[in-house]
Amino acid sequence: MKPALAIFAKTPAAGKVKTRLTPPLSPEESAELYRCMLLDTVARMAPLHIDTFVFYHGEREFFDAAIPGLPLIPQAGDCLGKRLEHAFTALFALGYDARVVIGSDAPDLPLPFVRQAFDLLSEGRDAVFGPAEDGGYYLVGLRNGHGCLFRGIPWSGPLVLETSLAIARREGFDSYLLPNWYDVDSPADLHRESLSDPANGAQLTREFLRKLGIDAAQTAALRYSSCS
Repeated sequence: MKPALAIFAKTPAAGKVKTRLTPPLSPEESAELYRCMLLDTVARMAPLHIDTFVFYHGEREFFDAAIPGLPLIPQAGDCLGKRLEHAFTALFALGYDARVVIGSDAPDLPLPFVRQAFDLLSEGRDAVFGPAEDGGYYLVGLRNGHGCLFRGIPWSGPLVLETSLAIARREGFDSYLLPNWYDVDSPADLHRESLSDPANGAQLTREFLRKLGIDAAQTAALRYSSCS
């Protein structure tokens, strides 16, 4: 099979990205954090050695300057479902059959999860989902068919994954669930220990959080010592 990875991304403009982090962060800080997470995500996927595309929303000039060398395709559609369907269709038209889409909101997403998604598709699975803690998914991978999985989904709610799996069963898709992970969406997510782990590969994100005075590992240590 011919695999491709798509990273969904937005221009990191203040007041347009990570708005749920404001407050405690300012709009400018939220935008800079998103920029760091995006660049970390792109860098961390490189060792997969899989053709990677960035499906972007916003100003192309930012992506041309920030991630030169990666092919850019504008997102299309007025909702996430249509944008996902467009991405899978576009990659299929380019000759890719095993296609995986991730966002840029999980800079510490373990690479083995992404590798496993491609392995499962190459072994014959029709669909692979990475369950997110909020009821959605941080990753979706498909082999061949696709469109029906992104129609009639209650996006931005807690039933995204549940509804998607029901549609996959209805269509007779052989689906698989990866381990749970999370997106950085809420202020509480900023304090997750994995974000501050030096081994997570998300260097820009870690450094910016430290600049903001947020060190999840230190917070956890203090919490542990206070309970001892």
